Amino acid sequence: MRVLEASGLSLGAFAALAEDGATPPRAIPLLGLARAGDEGFFDDAGLPMAEGWDQTELPTHKESLFSLTIDGDSMEPVYRPGDRVIVDLDATEVRRGDRVVVRTTDGETLAKEIAALSRQEVVLASLNPHYEPRALPRREVLWMARILWVSQ
Repeated sequence: MRVLEASGLSLGAFAALAEDGATPPRAIPLLGLARAGDEGFFDDAGLPMAEGWDQTELPTHKESLFSLTIDGDSMEPVYRPGDRVIVDLDATEVRRGDRVVVRTTDGETLAKEIAALSRQEVVLASLNPHYEPRALPRREVLWMARILWVSQ
């Protein structure tokens, strides 16, 4: 109580300040696949050993994260119907080869891979060879965000 009185903050405002920096970003070990075959990176149980690994930060809860369930077979065999993907609307820096969710001005939501990207258009490819790539003028793209994670 004395801290609240001295600071002039409500309990909620004080808790929000404490929450701001209290939880550091969560990270997991990261290693290039080619190096993963080398000796010294895994212990006998198959867990990463401390030396030589970089870090990958895991997303923490934020308003720009959401999850979608995959419908259809256009992204098979990588994404199957029922798989869940996590998308971050803040992850808008995309490049060729990224797997993304795109929302069009017509209200269509697509999970695709970027085949080509220019100022004027984006070409979206399905992983399933039975589907043709689709070119969308940039003006028809409401938003486009990278897929960060998939649950299969």
